Amino acid sequence: MAESTEWAFPAELQPLAEELRFNLKPVLDAVVSLRSEIPEDAFTASILGSERAGSGVVIRDDGLILTIGYLITEAESIWLTANDGSVVAGHALAYDAVTGFGLVQPLGRLGAPALARGSSAAAAVGDDVITIGHGGRAHALKAHLIAKREFAGYWEYVLDEALFASPPHPQWGGAALVGADGKLLGIGSLLVQEAQDGEPIQGNMFVPIDLLAPILDDMLKYGAPARPPRPWLGMYTAEAEQRLVVSAIARGGPAESAGVRLGDIVIEVAGERVSGLADMFRKVWRLGPAGIEVPLTLARDSELTQLNVRSADRSDFLKKPQLQ
Repeated sequence: MAESTEWAFPAELQPLAEELRFNLKPVLDAVVSLRSEIPEDAFTASILGSERAGSGVVIRDDGLILTIGYLITEAESIWLTANDGSVVAGHALAYDAVTGFGLVQPLGRLGAPALARGSSAAAAVGDDVITIGHGGRAHALKAHLIAKREFAGYWEYVLDEALFASPPHPQWGGAALVGADGKLLGIGSLLVQEAQDGEPIQGNMFVPIDLLAPILDDMLKYGAPARPPRPWLGMYTAEAEQRLVVSAIARGGPAESAGVRLGDIVIEVAGERVSGLADMFRKVWRLGPAGIEVPLTLARDSELTQLNVRSADRSDFLKKPQLQ
């Protein structure tokens, strides 16, 4: 993923310091550029690329950076750049597949202040917010929180309540969502075409900051939250015309090994009818931790097919970060 700093939002879309109840400059300076390099043979390289770029947010005085995990998954090198021009290497400390959060520790002094965490639960639909990518005010966008709702991603991912803001920021990965009090509400994850309850409104999806506090200590100690890993199928499923269609299969993953095919339609999990993507994932996760056998009923060529998929721990397929 390439990143250019030679652009700017129109002046009328940028936040103005005199209109805010907080000091804008340190908030802007807390957002840093993050670039990572991933080995070509890494599990995620074919999906996410071997060069990734986005932003991260300094959340502690020791320089700890919170970002979106896909930017640093399997990274062999990370470089961080602050608004004052300072550049240091970073180390991927932790990644949580459940929330999507990633943590990076700078391996040197980075000229960036810490941004205080706010309350995503207290944020209300309709609130004025600012989406901030690295690059100062030119890369900060006035926006509105337009939805708080469930989000399900085809990569076996569900948030009970994600945050959605519009208009969308073009460099959403790891961007900061900041509330009217100047505090961090969420971390940018995606560009979505239907940000507001199925309506065709473009926006960004953010992982709520409130999800960090319960897992932060474990992530710092163990590299991931100390909970049993969820069963992973390696089966990328899309909702199409109220059907759950297998759109891709991870090479060497559990679904491929069990005989799942592209185009299969998921009907049941463990004998229970599935009503949507989030419902399907939750039915899989309720069966037990990674390694549990997952019975699937699939529609294939107008016939029903029964398969048992021996699930796995997703992290076992990923390269582990090495301290630089």
